[in-house]
Amino acid sequence: MGPKTPNTPNIPKKKIIFIGMIAILCVSLLTLTACSSQKTAESDSSGTALDSTENRISVDYDDEDTYAEWNDTKASHITFSGHSVKTEGSGVSVVDNVITILSAGTYVVSGTIADAQMIVYTEDSKTVRLILNGVDMTCSTSAPIYVLKSEKTIITLADGTKNTLKDGSSYTYSDPKAEEPNAVIFSKSDLTINGSGSLHVKANFKNGITSQDELRIVSGNISVDAVNNGIIGRDFIAVKDGSITVSAGDDGFKSSNDADAAKGFILIEAGTIHMTTGEDGMQAETSIWCTDGTIDITSGGGSANSINTNTNSGMMRPGGAAPDTASKDDSTSTGSMKGIKAGSVVTIEGGTISIDSADDGIHSNGSLTVSGGKINITAGDDGMHSDATLNINAGEIAITKSYEGIESAVININGGNMNVKSSDDGINGAGGTDSSSVNGRPGQNDFASSGDCSMSINGGTIVVDSGGDGIDINGAVTMTDGKVIVNGPTDNGNGALDYTGSFTVTGGFLVAAGSAGMAEAPDTNSSLYSLNINLPSDQQAGTIVRIETADGKEVLTFAPTKTFRNLVVCSSELTKGTTYKIYYGGSSTGTSANGLYSGGTYTAGTHYEEVAISEKVTGVGSYSGGMGGRAGTTQPGSGGGPGGGRGFKR
Repeated sequence: MGPKTPNTPNIPKKKIIFIGMIAILCVSLLTLTACSSQKTAESDSSGTALDSTENRISVDYDDEDTYAEWNDTKASHITFSGHSVKTEGSGVSVVDNVITILSAGTYVVSGTIADAQMIVYTEDSKTVRLILNGVDMTCSTSAPIYVLKSEKTIITLADGTKNTLKDGSSYTYSDPKAEEPNAVIFSKSDLTINGSGSLHVKANFKNGITSQDELRIVSGNISVDAVNNGIIGRDFIAVKDGSITVSAGDDGFKSSNDADAAKGFILIEAGTIHMTTGEDGMQAETSIWCTDGTIDITSGGGSANSINTNTNSGMMRPGGAAPDTASKDDSTSTGSMKGIKAGSVVTIEGGTISIDSADDGIHSNGSLTVSGGKINITAGDDGMHSDATLNINAGEIAITKSYEGIESAVININGGNMNVKSSDDGINGAGGTDSSSVNGRPGQNDFASSGDCSMSINGGTIVVDSGGDGIDINGAVTMTDGKVIVNGPTDNGNGALDYTGSFTVTGGFLVAAGSAGMAEAPDTNSSLYSLNINLPSDQQAGTIVRIETADGKEVLTFAPTKTFRNLVVCSSELTKGTTYKIYYGGSSTGTSANGLYSGGTYTAGTHYEEVAISEKVTGVGSYSGGMGGRAGTTQPGSGGGPGGGRGFKR
């Protein structure tokens, strides 16, 4: 027979008649009954700090958070054996295999038991430490470890030990309206996990590990297999180090406090995290901040599970999905299948992050900033998405599969190396709110169009391989530095460059290849000069385009990765009054990086044209076909004007 199921507040009634119960237990039970209708007190916010300017998050750790040793002679001991419990020391009582810890202190727990529950209920203002010293514990009808009341609880995984906690597939509540506990480890107050041992949590009912206040993971080898959510910290989840593996039917990590802008966040400072989730890998109500560590996430079955009913990259993404079913209840499914998702801010300063997601790889309903680290994304929808602002200052970013690669209303590229592959737009600047922020479907979600968007390129290297537009900004583009390489669309309904308003280049290097039907170049307000070249016919992938001065000095040797007819180049190497020779075909002995050759010797192919630059944008060649009427015309504000972005001459 298993332990009696706790009623609200989840201490068995039978305890009150336990023979020989000391007076303190009676007082505690009376107090507990009186407190059953009270709300959980707000956690002390002194352990967190939020910079209102940068939304920067930090979490403090007390000495006891990192301390994993204990004095065995001063600790109380709880030993399991089969179906029985043996205790040594003070502060603990046992009734029908329900173990209740009644005072602060250190409790060493060991052994195997088939059906039992451990409840922490203390009036002390000090910490309860549970040392799991080789524990295999199952509770068939409730949470194996239930921290009902404690100033703070620390679970230490003893060095060299394996610990396993399991629950049943259903919980029995004395109060039919009760919704807690709902996790194998469930704490109503601050919870810390440390130590160098291992912990395996098998959650057959709902969630794996839950703290309704702050959750700190300092160290340890932790694995969670949960029907619903893996690990929940309502106020925050902070990972200082350790190895964490989560398999969850819903979210992997979840922080859900929406009542305080300084809470509801996830902070990863180090460690190794592997997640396989049915829904979001990491979901935070406010912010997600990663400074270091290794993170590997597969969400929603991965990008292979995305819905892609419309492969015409020139068309709007399909909609019509049911709205997000997100709830403030920690145990409720959200229906979203993103890798990393935050309600306000996502910031990545370092670490190695690999994501394979059915929906967006990294998603913020506010801002997203990358200032370092290595990021690899395979996504069924956007690789990286932010509703408002997306900043890339440094780091290595590889988006190997996406519907749209990088998407936000405002995009600022200041550094870093980006390699983006997309079936639609590579970089998309659009306004409004991506429906994927409220629509949990694993597929391509609408992002409203607006002409108030912008993109600035001030450094870094951007390489785009797109099925739709390479760079598509519903607003102005400015480029002051950096290197941009675009292998754009093969269909004439899209262009390697597509913008509304202006595309002003004052520094850096740009080359963009693609179809000719919608081709655009930087506008005539640029201080650098551009060539907009239409070749006489479609050229196969790998065909070199060579531009050199009359005396043979190399300006460009570039081999696009896909079929193309149009090529735009903007470079400080192009100067007014200089005549340039243009070739296509041939070969080079130089070194190729992203299709750009350097060094070596070029063996000429077909000599196509010689052109003297006299204007900021010089068109070369002609085109008739595709989206007839757009090429060969002048369209102010879009690179037009005499010899401009869409004007061609021979």
